[in-house]
Amino acid sequence: MTVLGDIRDIPLGEGRAYAVGGESVAVFRLRDGSVRALSAVCPHRGGPLADGQIDLKQVVCPLHLNAWDLTTGCSLSGQPDLISYPVRLDGDRIVLGE
Repeated sequence: MTVLGDIRDIPLGEGRAYAVGGESVAVFRLRDGSVRALSAVCPHRGGPLADGQIDLKQVVCPLHLNAWDLTTGCSLSGQPDLISYPVRLDGDRIVLGE
């Protein structure tokens, strides 16, 4: 379990990238207040997924418009799947892991 920071550091409808154990993890704060976490680097060309457009179901890479499911990390556009990380809120703290 890793505390990443305060949820108020991520505006609603946006994501932020965090370095965790040598990996880059994108945490997204959905407009319904929930959080999701995926690999932060697009496998297509290394795009910064934390900067992608999100809704309640998917993230779209800002470079080439590939999309992934925010809950499972499954590709919606024929690219390799992303790692989905367990993430939750503990009060205002973002907690990655079980």
